[in-house]
Amino acid sequence: MVCDVKKPLVIVLSLYFSQGLIHNVGHPVTPAFVRGLDIPDYMFGVFFATMSLGLTLGAPLWGALGDAGKKRLYMAAGLLLYSVGQFAFGYVGNQYWMVFFRFLSGFGVAASMTLIVAHVVILSKPQHRAKHLGFLAAALTLGASVGYWLGGMMTEGRFFVEVLGTDDLRRVFLVQAVLNVFYAIALFFLVREPRTQQADVNKPTVFQSLGKIKNLDSNLIIFLVALSLVTIGATNLSKYIDVYFNELGYSPKDIGTFVMVTGLVSLFSSVFLVPLLVRTGKSLRVMMVIQVLSAAIVFYVFRAERFLLIVYTVYMGYVALKAAFQPLEQSFISSFADEKSHSTIMGVRQSFFSIGMVAGPLAGGFLYELKPVYVFDFSGLMFLIGFLLFIWIGWRKRDMDLSA
Repeated sequence: MVCDVKKPLVIVLSLYFSQGLIHNVGHPVTPAFVRGLDIPDYMFGVFFATMSLGLTLGAPLWGALGDAGKKRLYMAAGLLLYSVGQFAFGYVGNQYWMVFFRFLSGFGVAASMTLIVAHVVILSKPQHRAKHLGFLAAALTLGASVGYWLGGMMTEGRFFVEVLGTDDLRRVFLVQAVLNVFYAIALFFLVREPRTQQADVNKPTVFQSLGKIKNLDSNLIIFLVALSLVTIGATNLSKYIDVYFNELGYSPKDIGTFVMVTGLVSLFSSVFLVPLLVRTGKSLRVMMVIQVLSAAIVFYVFRAERFLLIVYTVYMGYVALKAAFQPLEQSFISSFADEKSHSTIMGVRQSFFSIGMVAGPLAGGFLYELKPVYVFDFSGLMFLIGFLLFIWIGWRKRDMDLSA
């Protein structure tokens, strides 16, 4: 299964695992950290949405810059901005400045989020693209899960508390920022442009790459809108389930352990389920089924008795489906790009994805205050609307046999 994964891809997968780990260390402590500063709970959603706004605005620019060359330089520069933003978020102590630095973190991390995906698309043959993107998603998800677990352990583990002083939650963000600087340096020296791109003297300028955005295929635009809505649902689930765990009395360590399990499920799905789904040659239909099943699972889980048992069993079905969906949608979107616009198209994709990450927490914060279950019902509704838009694309194309 992995025999066609060449050394450059293995390097990128290892780096993306590291990014997932480092960038998620702070997440399990953030609810407790924000509450410890006597900042209102609704600001938790504002902080996340502001970071996502930075991603939305940064992704097209970083994508266009990447198509013009020097991807690794831009990825490293963006990561350094992320380090500054995370360190300042932990230490500035003012909620309004914290909003600004969350935006800076999002704008910076948009570089690597966009360009690493584009890099894998370029390195992969079309028939292997969805599978390799599945491996990439698995690496990030597994890294994120380990990062969540590690972040939770930092607040309680004797070694971390005694050596790093992480009983002061600000130190977690300091550790994250420092580790990310080392990651940026490693990425800069380890990532190499494909030889064909290195020799290409006809690379588009930044303005030429950005100009391609206005000529996007209408089916791609509909798909991107659907992606935004699906992302609203997925984002609210991933972020407000943390808050829900916290409200039920579970600790950051408990949250980290739960996310660690979801990471293992996502890894299994990305490595084993995605290749099977790709072989069906019916990617659009598969994505439709994923949305319907996801909605059904979400509507059930947060109304079921014995929540902890159900969330560790039935909910894991949703986790597996979500992990399978991402490489399928990325591969589908990449099919609309030519050889000189992969980074730009992926930048646009990241923007629509991030729009969902902005809108989700803002709406979710309001709904959560009304009643927690409303957030999760809203997520199910978003999955169903995404399903309807996928059907529309199928009708427009008059051929449901679309392979990634």
